[in-house]
Amino acid sequence: MDIVYLLIPLSLLAVLAIGALFWWAIKSGQFDDLDGPAYQVVMDEDRHQAMPADTGPRHQPHDAC
Repeated sequence: MDIVYLLIPLSLLAVLAIGALFWWAIKSGQFDDLDGPAYQVVMDEDRHQAMPADTGPRHQPHDAC
């Protein structure tokens, strides 16, 4: 029964800490745009870079001695 006297204040402190963190997250704008980042992942951006023309082998062959 003595443990209850310890656990009740600790649980109240935990609830207050979680509530304060949640309040800070709301005030700092963490929950303003919930759908935007999900759509940015799947949006197709046409940023194709021009590929260089293949003008020959990429590696120069070594001369056999």
